[in-house]
Amino acid sequence: MSQEKVERYKQEKANRKKIIKKQRIMSVVRKCVLGLAALALVGWLGFSAYQTHEANQERAVAEVNYDAVNNYLSQLSK
Repeated sequence: MSQEKVERYKQEKANRKKIIKKQRIMSVVRKCVLGLAALALVGWLGFSAYQTHEANQERAVAEVNYDAVNNYLSQLSK
């Protein structure tokens, strides 16, 4: 091995703990980001499915009874 390779190996060996720690941290960060992305995708799919389901449901029709108002107005006009 050339002297350059020997020096590089010594540096890698000296910094091995830092390198492994950095790799582990990056692995955890990568897993967290992927987990959040997957959670967002599942949430979006669930929300879309809920909206589609609700859009297909029949809407309740509200009826307003104006009898009391009409009676009141007719009493005022007397």
